[in-house]
Amino acid sequence: MAIRISDECVACGSCLDACPEGAIAEGDIFAIDPAKCSECKTCVETCPIGAIIEE
Repeated sequence: MAIRISDECVACGSCLDACPEGAIAEGDIFAIDPAKCSECKTCVETCPIGAIIEE
């Protein structure tokens, strides 16, 4: 998977609402489920602090 949520995540929830696949799980730092992620990059574009990055 080429997309991940970095340690900079502040758990604001923007990506949760934006993900069309429901691939993001809540936590102190959110996580992306690679089995559900289609790599559409909606979360990357939605994150207000740039904590979701492409590798």
